[in-house]
Amino acid sequence: MRLDADRREFAAAIADFAARECGTKAQLDELTLDDTRAHSPEILAKLSELGWLGVSLPEEYGGGGAGFVDECVFIEEAHRGLLPGLLAYTTGLTAAQTYLKWGNEEQKKLICSNLAAGRTEAIALSEPGTGSDLGAVRTKAVRDGDAYVLDGQKTWISVAHIAEHMLVLAREDSSGPKHSGLTLLMVPTDTPGIEMREVRTMEARTCNDVFFTGARVPVANVVGTAGQGWKQLMRGLSVERMIIAAFSVGAAQRSLDDAVAYMKQRDAFGQPISDFQALRHRVADLATDIATTRSFVYDVAQAIDDGHEDGLAAESAMAKMRATEVAKNAALEGMQLMGGAGYAREYGMEFQVRRALAPPIFGGTNEIQREIIAKSLF
Repeated sequence: MRLDADRREFAAAIADFAARECGTKAQLDELTLDDTRAHSPEILAKLSELGWLGVSLPEEYGGGGAGFVDECVFIEEAHRGLLPGLLAYTTGLTAAQTYLKWGNEEQKKLICSNLAAGRTEAIALSEPGTGSDLGAVRTKAVRDGDAYVLDGQKTWISVAHIAEHMLVLAREDSSGPKHSGLTLLMVPTDTPGIEMREVRTMEARTCNDVFFTGARVPVANVVGTAGQGWKQLMRGLSVERMIIAAFSVGAAQRSLDDAVAYMKQRDAFGQPISDFQALRHRVADLATDIATTRSFVYDVAQAIDDGHEDGLAAESAMAKMRATEVAKNAALEGMQLMGGAGYAREYGMEFQVRRALAPPIFGGTNEIQREIIAKSLF
C-alpha cells in the first residue's frame, strides 16, 4: 500500500517535529527523561496539543476520529524519530482497544481522553510462569459485596509505575476450564494494597512486578462481562499486533537511516565505506526487507479500517512477527556495519539494538505468532 498525499504530509510533519525536539543526543539529554530516553511528559504534552495522540480513537471519546492507517503512520514516524514516551503511548493505545470494545461509556471516555491528553494507561496480564499461556493466570478476584478483592502477582507490566490505571486479568472462578472464569478489571494504580517493584532490564525502567494484597476494586470497574475476560481479550488482538508492527517498522527504518548516514562519511582505504559493494548489498537487502514489511503492515491496517479486524488473526500475526524480526536484524546489521561506532553510545545504534530485542517477545512471542499462522493453514 502506498500512502496518499495527505498521509505523506502527516508523516513529514511528525518527522519534522521529531527532528526539532529530539533530533540530536544533546536535545534528548535536555528533556526530562527517566534513565535512557524512555519517557518524556514534555514530548507527550506537545504531541497532545498537536492532536496526534489518539488520532484513531473516536472523537466522542477525545480522539482524532481518523483511521488505523493514520495511527500506524504516527506510530511509525514517532519511533523512527526516537520520540521518547512512545512505549507509554502504545501501551495505552493497546489498552484502549479493549475498553472501546467492551467497556462502558464512562470507561471509554476516561481511558481514551487520558490517552489523548498524554497520560498513561497499562495492561496487567502476565504472571510468573504465565506469559504465553494466559489462561493459567492465578491472580484472584473474590467478590465481596460491591467490590472485588484482588490477591496475586503480575510481572513484566510495562509502564505501570507511571500509569493511572491497569487493565487487570484476574481469576474469579476456578471450577471450570482454565479459559473460563476470568474477569477484566480497570484498577486505579493508587488503590491501597498495590505494590510495584522495578524489573531491571537492558533498557530504562519500563517493566514492573505488581503485587496485589487485599486490593479492593469496585464491581463497577469490571470491563465487559464478569467471567468473560478470555473471550474479550481474544478480540482486538489484531490491533495490538499491528501497533507493535508499526513501531517496529519505524525502528527498523531509523537503524537503516543511521547506518547509511554513517557509511557515507566513514572513510576506509581511501574511500567511503558506502562505496564497498559487499556493504552496499547488505544495506540493499535491509532496505528491501523494510519496504516490503511496511507495505504489508499498511495493507493489514487498511483491512482493519475496512471492517475486517475479526478475520485478520493470521495476517496480523505475520505483520507482528515479520516487523519485529526485521527491526532486530536492522539494528544488529547497523551495529556491524558501523563497526566500533555502532557499539558506542555516542552514535545511538546500541540504543537501537537494545530497543529491538524485546518486541519479538512481548505482545505474544513470535513463536506464538507462528503457531497462529500455522493454525490458519492446517
